[in-house]
Amino acid sequence: MLRMPALPAVSFRRLWRWLLRVALYGMLGSALLVLLLRWLPVPFTALMVERELQAWMSGRMLDLRHQWLSWDELPDSLKMAVIAAEDQKFATHYGFDVEAIQAALQHNSRGRTLRGASTISQQVAKNLFLWSGRNWIRKGLEVWFTLLIETLWSKERILQVYLNSVEWADGVFGAQAAAQHHFHIAASRLNPEQASRLAAVLPNPREWSAASPPSRIRARASWIRVQSGQLGGSSYLQQLSD
Repeated sequence: MLRMPALPAVSFRRLWRWLLRVALYGMLGSALLVLLLRWLPVPFTALMVERELQAWMSGRMLDLRHQWLSWDELPDSLKMAVIAAEDQKFATHYGFDVEAIQAALQHNSRGRTLRGASTISQQVAKNLFLWSGRNWIRKGLEVWFTLLIETLWSKERILQVYLNSVEWADGVFGAQAAAQHHFHIAASRLNPEQASRLAAVLPNPREWSAASPPSRIRARASWIRVQSGQLGGSSYLQQLSD
């Protein structure tokens, strides 16, 4: 029987050193990128690129709309609506809602439907830097970028980036494009009802319209408005800059 010659140990050591060097450079590079985005506007996200590629591969044109807004240009009603809808512990957690994760794991183990438990910080990490999917490699990178964001950014900055980058319809990204697309107004003019509708469609923004939502989304929007008030409104937002 023929035997394959053993590879010299030095080759494995070189490979191991090379992998460690690549990992180190990747960690340093990603940390530097996140640090820079603490101050710089985000011109595009990985999800925007993914949507463009999907449209190109299907042979259609995508009219991608996105406009960056400062923190002060974003209405408080929308800030509170997405917090109430997506992540009510946003001001106090460190990137992960452990109780929500445990509840989601128990729910998913019992039924056929899947329940997510991503915080706003995790969604920012995923939308900005990663691809869609549920494999372990992507999940591990999501954890890493979430930790970087929580360490290097303020909560105010995390929410600002989220509101400027989240998808609100096919090719519609960020609050300004969403307000114009659904209500034909600037984001700064959104009233509490319109803001709550935008937050209510976030679980499936490419299927539901905030302008003419189905009855269950209207009911969810009403619940969001109640929750926004119970969380404290402007006093809750004050915690994000402390």
